Amino acid sequence: MLSELTHINNDGEASMVDVGDKDVVPRVATASGFIRLKGSTLDLIYAQKIKKGDVLTVAKIAGISAA
Repeated sequence: MLSELTHINNDGEASMVDVGDKDVVPRVATASGFIRLKGSTLDLIYAQKIKKGDVLTVAKIAGISAA
């Protein structure tokens, strides 16, 4: 067996496991981050003039999906 980790298969790839029989346990996760940008970049973000679209909404959706 390549790994003792339950979510890694013998080929070293991520693998789903059945957690249906585990007890329900309340958990809390806290995350934080810091991003440094030039003022001109912030101006473009707030004016929604970034070529790829509304980056703040995309970041919010990514955060919600990750949670």
